[in-house]
Amino acid sequence: MNKKETSFDKAELELLKEGLKRSYKERFEMATRLYKIQQTMSKAVISHKPPISK
Repeated sequence: MNKKETSFDKAELELLKEGLKRSYKERFEMATRLYKIQQTMSKAVISHKPPISK
């Protein structure tokens, strides 16, 4: 279990370091993309039509 935790911690730190290397423009574009996805998902409606009986 401890080995899994250390590998997870290392992976998390690598992602954070990679994120810091990005420019402000790249960060803004990513945030904009995520915001648009969030807006689309909040407006989404799941509708279910019952099967047609013959």
